Amino acid sequence: MRTRAVYPGTFDPVHNGHLDLMQRAAALFDELVVGVFDHGRPSKSVLFSVDERLAMIQGALGTQPKITIRPFSGLLVEFARDIGARVIIRGLRVFSDFEFEFRMALANERLAPEIEVVNFITREEHTFLSGTIIREIASFGGDVSSMVPPNVAEALKRRFNDGNPEGYTAPVSLRD
Repeated sequence: MRTRAVYPGTFDPVHNGHLDLMQRAAALFDELVVGVFDHGRPSKSVLFSVDERLAMIQGALGTQPKITIRPFSGLLVEFARDIGARVIIRGLRVFSDFEFEFRMALANERLAPEIEVVNFITREEHTFLSGTIIREIASFGGDVSSMVPPNVAEALKRRFNDGNPEGYTAPVSLRD
């Protein structure tokens, strides 16, 4: 039986920590679906649209036969069921992530006991990375090229070229 896993997130923007986790998960499972969360309504706290985020991930990954990228909205466990995923992949960067992920795993298990949650420990060089930090640095013209793939660094430069982009006034409220 083939095992499909889903790695969900906002990926606003995708960074090197996300990409490392995608590669590691793809090496362990038959197929990995990167689920890009789209709550379906305009938000002042998301820097990039779901289509932009999908394109940035695709541009960063290139062709990966075991990885597909799809948008989703609503409950993660429903998306996982819809695509036939038996595993949800999550990353743990620092100790404070554990409590959040532990609670989410318990809630997801209550909703979908047939789906396992597997947590990957982030590699040491990526522990400080988050979309929030990257957006903040980029918004002040800082160099994020060591934190994100080249296509994402360029997208951030373009987005912040004229200062704070219209509608973006706060960090993403979801854990990224």
